[in-house]
This record gives sequence, structure tokens and C-alpha cells, in this order.
Amino acid sequence: MKKLLLFVVSAIMLVPASVKADEGMWFLMFIERLNHRDMQKMGLQLTAEEIYSINNHSLKDAIVQFNGGCTAEMISKDGLVLTNHHCGYDAIAELSSAEKNYLKNGYWAKNRADELKPSSLYVRFFVRMDDCTKRILSVVNPTMSEADREKAINAEIAKIEKENNEGGKYTVSVRPFFQGNEYYYFVYQDYKDVRLVGTPPESLGKFGGDTDNWEWPRHTADFSMFRVYADANGNPAEYSTNNVPLKPKHYLPVNIGGVKENDFAMILGYPGRTNRWMPAGGIEQNVKFAYPAWVEGSKTGMDNMKKYMVQSDALNLIYASKFAGVANYWKNRQGMIDALSKFGTAKTKAAQEAKFHKWANQPANKAKYGNVVPTINKFYAMTNEKSRHDNYMMQLFRTSAFGTVSRGLGRQLENYAKADATKRAQMAPAILEMAQGMHSELHIPAEKDILAAQLNLYAKKAGYTLAPMVEKLAKENNGDFTKYVNAAFDLSIFTSVDRVKAFLDLPSEELLKNDPLFVLTNDMLNHYSFRSEELIKSQNDFGASFRLLVEGLRESKIGEIKYPDANSTLRLTYGKVRSLPADKRNDASINNYTTLAGQVKKYKKGDLEFDLPTRVLEMNAKKEFGRYADKDGSLHVNFLTDNDITGGNSGSPVLNGKGELIGLAFDGNIEAMAGDVIFDKKLQRTINVDIRYVLWVIENFSGAKHIVDEMTIVK
Repeated sequence: MKKLLLFVVSAIMLVPASVKADEGMWFLMFIERLNHRDMQKMGLQLTAEEIYSINNHSLKDAIVQFNGGCTAEMISKDGLVLTNHHCGYDAIAELSSAEKNYLKNGYWAKNRADELKPSSLYVRFFVRMDDCTKRILSVVNPTMSEADREKAINAEIAKIEKENNEGGKYTVSVRPFFQGNEYYYFVYQDYKDVRLVGTPPESLGKFGGDTDNWEWPRHTADFSMFRVYADANGNPAEYSTNNVPLKPKHYLPVNIGGVKENDFAMILGYPGRTNRWMPAGGIEQNVKFAYPAWVEGSKTGMDNMKKYMVQSDALNLIYASKFAGVANYWKNRQGMIDALSKFGTAKTKAAQEAKFHKWANQPANKAKYGNVVPTINKFYAMTNEKSRHDNYMMQLFRTSAFGTVSRGLGRQLENYAKADATKRAQMAPAILEMAQGMHSELHIPAEKDILAAQLNLYAKKAGYTLAPMVEKLAKENNGDFTKYVNAAFDLSIFTSVDRVKAFLDLPSEELLKNDPLFVLTNDMLNHYSFRSEELIKSQNDFGASFRLLVEGLRESKIGEIKYPDANSTLRLTYGKVRSLPADKRNDASINNYTTLAGQVKKYKKGDLEFDLPTRVLEMNAKKEFGRYADKDGSLHVNFLTDNDITGGNSGSPVLNGKGELIGLAFDGNIEAMAGDVIFDKKLQRTINVDIRYVLWVIENFSGAKHIVDEMTIVK
């Protein structure tokens, strides 16, 4: 503990106190010295120890990473977990069927026995963190190649993780910050018995669909609820009917008093990735080369999924989760292109780098920093066209179930064919299960169309150097892969479970190596991962130079950013409830919230995105809002704050100054879509579900008051 405190004091010396209150994703261990005073001025009533403590329960103990990609929070003494609907989407879809379509119709467990266990779902509790920068950097030196540096660091990381996992009790992760200039290790505890408690119908949980995604005003019940189970002693355990609800160290009280403009708001969560230290060349590459390809490839995949999804509920269930994931980033990347272009972010960064380059070439700095900017720019110039190519190919892999089949099921069949009879007998059940799982999540006619359309797009637009087999087939088929894909599916081992079974009965390496989908996807994957010696050297030089750029920007104080990029580690961000300029699309008196009446105005009967349950329409007409009505008599649905968040913060709790739950973060606004690269102090907003709307949907609309009764409600 003494060592930890000494580090905190020394680290503070590096960071000026004058930071913008609403910008930054901050480590909890530094809150007291870096942020606490500013937060108190804005309305925080908690001590730093009540937010982060390694000896006593604190807010951090109520915040969990949800299934590796979202955030969630404990909201009852019996392990009740709240997160976004879109975070629970995969699990809800998995538990649904055409007969019991919980995704479409919603679900609320009447008792603990009715809570449903998906096949794979976990939550991760944060235990503690500490600095290991000196230890990690002691094993490297400036003469090392990036590959050798990485090898040495990984070896030291393995030691640190083993030293702190207490014989496997904890998961330990060492992460780099400030582009590898600092390192910290994080200790976590994972719980894998997590069960669905309830979800609103998709018409509420995903109201507005892709049209409203990233937009304000929003009217979405983006929440779902789960419960964490443990063994009788409160320890993690595999699923068992003998497990009991977890008694968390801390859970959040729920405040239904409502929010108003300039109220203090803080968010704790696991932001996934920001790139605010990215050089100008990287921003330019994304805007002009990488992201346009990403957008076009995503849209191609989505269009070909959608035409089957609308045919039946069963087909919609198969592709709903994949479509939602692709669509989310499709709109995000287009928003990034627009925002980064509009605000000239690359130009701003280039001006900063020019200033840095001048500083770097002063006599005292030249040896270390003099070539940093030219080396970085050289790398981006070399890889611009490749980034476009790679993004077209990446979207093919992402949207086609067969795009990477040679590395998944194909690799297993390859190993099976090479094994002896005894080993094959051991391998067969797992391979068959993999094939069955794969085919339960696809529809062959759709997969044919997706793959053919993506190959057509890739061959036409990717430029650079195409994968050899794709280039050959494009010439032979005038750029239209439809006939080839249909024939390949007719011949391939991978396109039915029965064919996989037949291969297991009579394995043949020769048959596999001539399988058209195996050959095609293997060719594409090899091409995607290939790096020339020239590129390898350029990447090596770039990695070292980028690290030096960040180090130099901090040393010279030319860089204005005082916090590390997000990388899926627990952070705190704080700000206020804050409106956007008046918007005629929003019926609210102040443009920092929306109402149920506004949601009903968007209603379109039978529409895939804007339909609503009849009961919602009836309850709105009668103003049946119960104790969740605002003082103005309306039911508030979503509200805005100016917190600094990104992907991974989905499901994060929005807390008032007392640490009480007032909302659930779920989105950002498209006007500030460049937020992952540059924070916009005027426009950046977080869109949140008002906790009163969440509870209204559970108690009043769904009749699941017993769930609300578990919570500690503050009026």
C-alpha cells in the first residue's frame, strides 16, 4: 500500500491540475489528486475512497465488464445486473426461438427458477490495479526491433500475471498506456454463471433501429437485466442449480428524483478504444482510404442479410445479432468520416506535429526525436492503399460465415485428417459440435449472396494487390462471382453438417485441399496477413516512432491530452446534464431529455424500427406513469450529459453526486462522432436511458414489480 501511494504522488507530478472537467477517461486510482477537487465543485459528494478502495467496498465493486465488450452494474444485494439491451442482445437471441421469441416479445422471469442461462456469458469484477512501468521498461532498450521488444515485454508480462493471479483465482492483465511508455497491471475476478432475468420487447429495446442509431433525439429502452450466481461461499462457479445469487461487495442505489440541466453526472465503465494520440497521417488514412471501404463493405453485407431477415422471424433471429453489430459500426464509421472531415482534424494534428518537429530538431532533442514525424508519415504513405484493400477484405470476413472457414472449422478438419484413429475419436465430437453451432447461425441461400456480393465488391474496389485466387477468378468470370460461389457451395464439405459428418467418417487431406471454399478462403487469409520485408521494416520504424512521438509530446508539453487512450480498462468520466441547441424534432421543453409522448409521435404501425406495443400507446394516452412521472407530468425516456465515453461504455451507470444510479449510458451523438480521435467540448454528448423509464418499463408496462422491489429506491 505504501508503494502504491508513493507512485500516486510521483505520477501526479506529471499531470497539470488544470484539466477540462468533462474531457478525459481517468484511472480510478488517481481520482483523489487529479480530479476530486474539480468533481466536488461540480457536485460530487463522495470521497475518493468511496469511489476506489482496495481495502473497503467502493463504487468500483458495483461496476463490471459485461461479456468482454460492454459495461454493467450491480443494482441489488442479490446479484441483479443492469446493462444495455444491445449488450445482452446475443444472449437474448441465443435463448430465443421462433416459438419463444424473447428478443421480439420480451421476457421477465417470475422467479429465480425462471431465469435463463445462455451458453456463454460472464461478468468481470475489478479488484485492483498497480503500476509496473519501471519493471516492464527495464527489460527493453532502444536498439531492439519492435518484435524483440514485444517478445521481451510479453515474457515479463507473463511473470507479473502469474505472480498476481493467486493460483488462478484471479485474471491478471498487463496493459500498455501512452503508446507503450507506461504499463499497469489489472486484477480481475470472473463470474461465469450469469442468467437472463428480463428484457423489454425489441420494439422498445431497439426502438428507432439503425435510423436513430447515434442520433438525438432518441427514445429507446436500451436495457436488459441479468443475475450473477456464485457457489455457496460467493466464489465463481460453473453453472449449477446449486449456485446462489451473488452477494456483491457494493451495489448501486437507484434514484428516481429525476435530472435537470447542469446536474453533476459521472460514469464508470470500460471504454473500448480511443485514438486521441493518433498522428495526422493516420486520421487522413482512415478518412480517405480505410473507413470508406469499411462503410461500403458493411453496407454490402447488411443489404444481403436484410433481404432474408425480412422473410421470417426465424431468419431474422439467425442474423439479428450479426446485423446489429455490423450496422452499429457502419454508421459509426460514416459519422467519423463526416465529422473528421468537417472539423479538419487531420489538419489540426498536422499543425501540432509541425510544432513538435521543430522542437524535436532542436540540438538537445534531435538525436532522439529528429526523425519521428518523417518516419511516421512515410509509413502512412506506404500503407494508404493497403488500408483500403484490407478493410474491404475485413468486411468480407466479418459478414460472411464462410469467409474465414479455412482457419476455423477447416483447420480442425485438417488436423483431424492428419491424426491417427485414436486421436480422431477424441476430436470428432468437438468438431461436429463446432459444425452444428456454425450452421445454427446461418442460412445457406443468404450466405451465397453475402459471399458473392462481397467478392464482387472486393475484386472491383480493393485495388492494391488482390488475393491471387480472387484476381484469377475475377478475370475468368468478368468480375461476377455468383456462378462460382453457387458451384463452390454445391461442392464444399463445409456447407452442411451432413457433409462434415461424412468427412469425419472418411477423412481425406486431398479432398480438403481441393475444397473450393477451403482453397479460396485460405488464399484470402494468407494474402491478408502477408507482409513484405519492406513493410515489416516500416512497421517496426513506425512503432518506435509513434511511441517517441507520444513521449515527446508529453515531455515538450505540446500535446494537450493528459490521460491515456481507452483500452477496455475501468475509467471514470465526469460532467453535467447538458442540453444541445433547440431541436424541433424534440417535444421536450429543454433539449436535454425526451419523453414517451415523443416516442409515440415516432410510432409507425408494423414498421421494423418504429413500431410500438399497443399497451405503450394506451398507457401514454392515459398518462399512466405512476411514481416515475417527472415533475412536469411527462415520462422522461432518454437524457443527455457531456461525459466523455466511447464503445465499451455501453451499459455504464450514470451516477449523481451521491453515487446513486440515475441513468444508463448507451450511445453518443453523430455530430461529435470524431470523439474517438478528438474531444469536441461544444458538441460531444452521451445519450442515456433515464432510470425512471427503465423502472416504468419493468414495473408498470411489464408487470414485473418484484424485480424493482429488489432494488434500493431513493426518491
